Order: sequence, then structure tokens, then C-alpha cells
Amino acid sequence: MLHSLMGFLLAASLGQGHAAAPSLDIATEESPPASMVDGRTVIGSSTAKVREIMARSGLRYRIDLLPWKRAYTSALRRDNGCVYSTTRTPEREHLFHWIGPLDEAEWVLLARADRGYQFKTLEDARGLRIGTYNGDAREEYLRSRGFNIDSANNDLINPRKLLLNRIDLWAASLRRGSYVLEQNDWSSRIVPVFTFRKVQVYLACNKRVPAATAIRMQGARDAMERDGTSRRIERKYEAWEKHKAKAP
Repeated sequence: MLHSLMGFLLAASLGQGHAAAPSLDIATEESPPASMVDGRTVIGSSTAKVREIMARSGLRYRIDLLPWKRAYTSALRRDNGCVYSTTRTPEREHLFHWIGPLDEAEWVLLARADRGYQFKTLEDARGLRIGTYNGDAREEYLRSRGFNIDSANNDLINPRKLLLNRIDLWAASLRRGSYVLEQNDWSSRIVPVFTFRKVQVYLACNKRVPAATAIRMQGARDAMERDGTSRRIERKYEAWEKHKAKAP
């Protein structure tokens, strides 16, 4: 009888803990192939991973596509807020629970092909106008080191500014399977000149999200890595990107 009562209380406790898990307000930006809109639905490689994490964790959620600064700020201010794909830096470490990594990326300086830049170190870019965008980790990184930053509200404004000679370099984040240059017919006019950092990106959740919820989400992500789900999602979107890059 005592064992039955203890079992009932434990089950009730677990059920209450599950019910108490918050519904998460998740924000992201337009950043193909990781996150983008198809009709009214947010899709993409990182989006698919986040949705799978939520499903495996048994959590309620919504995903909104917002400008990056607004997406990032909403995660900082909302008790149930999360944001992806967020670069994990020492400066941000204490601000969030970090679930991931979802993906890897290279921070790359790109220039007009006709400039002929040949950089050996990041210092070779000092004094040049570098296009970044508001609230991004690359902007924080370069600004803190005293580089000449020209900030935009949207990252895809920068290649257009570059082609118009309004900036000298574009500090972009290129991910696995990214065909952004080919898709926009920029590959013959804009070229990478220096990779200055390799990073990992995460789903970052407000510190007021219960730690137990973040641990459950991380466990789901780790299981996806072990059973091959993450790689299957990546292959799906790599094929999608290649197809789109070849489309007339």
C-alpha cells in the first residue's frame, strides 16, 4: 500500500512538472537555409531541428520570424523567450540557457572581386569600411576591436552596399551548404577574402526558463545527434539549397 501511494505521488509530481513547463515564444530571423518563411510557416534547417527538439521535449511553443535585433531582444526580455540561431560568445554566456549547437558557421570577410584584396590577418582590414548588421555577434566582435563598422538593419542589404562601393567589406556568416552568393547571382562579383572566426550557433533561452526544461531540450538535441536526425535534416536542406542555386 505504501509503495502504491509513493508511486502515485511520484507520478503526480512528474505530471505537474510537465504541465508547469512554459509555452516558449521562440524568435528567429530570415537567414536561409537555417530559417525562412514558406507561406506563413517558418521553415529551414535550424528551424526543423528546433521543432524536433520541441516535439521530443513535449513542449508547447510558437516561432516568429523577426528582424534579428528584435528577435534577440525579445529573448532577453521575455521570461519564456528563446532565439536562434545565436552565436555563443563569452560575453553572452551568462545571459541564456544554451541548447545546441544547432549548426556551425564561418565568419568571413567578403569583397568585390575587382578589389583584389589578399588578407593574411584580420588586421589587414583595419581602416576599411566593414558592413555588419544591427545587434549581430559579428558586429559586436569587430566593433569591440575598433574596426570601422557600417551597420545595416538587415544583413542582405550589405552585399548591395558592397556592389555600390558604399562599404569595402561585408562581414558575413557562411554556414554549411550555404549558396547565398550563387542564389543571388553574386558569386562572380563578390568573393571571400578572409575567414576570421569559426563559431557554433545555438537555441538560446531566457534564464527564467526552468533549468529542467533547458536540460530536457538539450537531451532531445543530443538524442537527435546520436540517432542521425540532425544529419538527415541537414542533408534535406543541402539538397534544397543546391536545387535553388541551380534554378534559372
